[in-house]
Amino acid sequence: MSPGLSDLGRFSEPALLVLISLAGGPKHGYAMIDDIATIGGSRLGPGTLYGAIARLEKLGLIEPLLPTDRRRPYRLTTGGAAILRRELAGLQRLAAAGLTRMATS
Repeated sequence: MSPGLSDLGRFSEPALLVLISLAGGPKHGYAMIDDIATIGGSRLGPGTLYGAIARLEKLGLIEPLLPTDRRRPYRLTTGGAAILRRELAGLQRLAAAGLTRMATS
């Protein structure tokens, strides 16, 4: 089985948020911070964001694009998209089980 975000331990949640943000198209760091705040309800600090970016890039799940206006955008790789789909499907199963149990309690 290929590695997943759980291999990142406590760093898996910021990494998941970065992948979700990049699923909407390439973005630079500041744009990811804003996007993640919109979709996730909280802002990642720059250290957390760029730490997640470095880990995801090292795993080949995202890749940098050529800089524009001194900003370096990143995009999701094919492998990153596959990991993201797998992670989201697992979260969807977990949420469905939780909601089912809440409905019967």
